[in-house]
Amino acid sequence: MFRQIVSTAAFAVVLAAGAQAYAASGGKAKVTVVYDQKLPNVPGKSMKGVLVEYAPGGTSPGHTHPKSAFIYATVLEGSIISKVNDGPEKTYKAGESFSEFPGDHHSVSKNGSKTKPARLLAVFVLDTDEKELTTDDK
Repeated sequence: MFRQIVSTAAFAVVLAAGAQAYAASGGKAKVTVVYDQKLPNVPGKSMKGVLVEYAPGGTSPGHTHPKSAFIYATVLEGSIISKVNDGPEKTYKAGESFSEFPGDHHSVSKNGSKTKPARLLAVFVLDTDEKELTTDDK
């Protein structure tokens, strides 16, 4: 129980500290790895938590993730407009989630508001030896 309380408090501190930093990002999303753990029962695989913070009107460039990556994302604050592969643009609000599968192309990822910030927590399950989580379109 104590361990869970300490972990929750540490995660809250990371989120609060990151909230101040995205304002200086110039419109591009701020991305912070907030969790990184090898999966003890799945050799060669890890789980990484990534906090993505968007200033009002902020965006991420089109991108792909490692071919081994399965991603589960939850909007923590505000709204996020997302488009994966040839699917339609979809707006996700705080509390809503979506997935990206290995090899997917994430062509649109942006804050749904020009006046309010947005935050997204993306949880990756991927090969442990992967170092780059995102490759921007050229």
